[in-house]
Amino acid sequence: MIRLERTASTPASNSFTFRGRTVVEADLKDEQDRALVRKLALSADVLVEGFRPGVMERLGFGPDELTAANTSLVYARMTGWGQTGPAAHEPGHDLSYLAMVGAARSIAHEGQDPVPPLNMVADYGGGLLLAYGIGLALFERSRSGVGQVIDAAMADAALLLMSGLWQRKADGHWSDTPGTNDMDSGAPHYNSYRTSDGHYMAVASAEPKFFANMTRILGLENELAGTREDRTRWREAKHTIAQVFATKTRDEWTELFTGAEACVTPVNAVSEVAADPHVRARSMMLDRDGAVFPAAAPRLSRTGPRLSDTAVRRLDLETAVDTWRTYCTPTSTH
Repeated sequence: MIRLERTASTPASNSFTFRGRTVVEADLKDEQDRALVRKLALSADVLVEGFRPGVMERLGFGPDELTAANTSLVYARMTGWGQTGPAAHEPGHDLSYLAMVGAARSIAHEGQDPVPPLNMVADYGGGLLLAYGIGLALFERSRSGVGQVIDAAMADAALLLMSGLWQRKADGHWSDTPGTNDMDSGAPHYNSYRTSDGHYMAVASAEPKFFANMTRILGLENELAGTREDRTRWREAKHTIAQVFATKTRDEWTELFTGAEACVTPVNAVSEVAADPHVRARSMMLDRDGAVFPAAAPRLSRTGPRLSDTAVRRLDLETAVDTWRTYCTPTSTH
């Protein structure tokens, strides 16, 4: 993999997200650099670009030009709003896309302001959508021998990840009033509750059998009978559950719910994640150079994933092209 950066741009970070990458500077206004970049594209399987629509075309590296020279090229485009539509050329960030598709307004307790869910949904969801599209295009190319252009948008990803909400709406089980639905803190069985030491327990006892186990351990099986299905009693049930959780510490509740088949879990702060027993057992977090960060995923049985032992490798453009053409078989005879 080669990452192209502008000449004299801020160097790529040496953080874990860039480990093992080859970083090359290129001036796309310089004819010699442009010619070398075209050589890279001629033998590439995949090109990924993240400019606003039309930028690559203006630079002379649009999909029409490059796929004509390399018919097997998968040309992957990542934008916020997509290649088309009235917002396509507008700037945006994760929260911008969540606002448009209805997600931002839906993440709030009843009667309170919406809360941005970090930047996990559209930003990282968009990246996963792009990776999925690349996988699909490469699989299809293994049969047709021809590449194609991928239009991946963060707004598309955010909307797609809300498919469960739209199914609830189609079934007549969704209200536009935040904090009154089964998955947005409205339900007593899908919520977080404060413990006596100021921490929280996450209750995700959505199915009847898990709800029954949860209420049994809380000693509320009789008092809360039928409340899971009766939305008119949800506020009352949440208040009752909150009172009980406030009587013990998070660790005490964790011990009581371990192995109880109730989907009740301690809520970790970020600084506590690496010490979680399950996280440690699966080596879900790695420690490199004094920094702790998530391990690669998913886990393939034969080919990885594996964290690179090397940091960012910086090469000049000509060396990168020579190295690239040595290890890559051209994907087109054009």
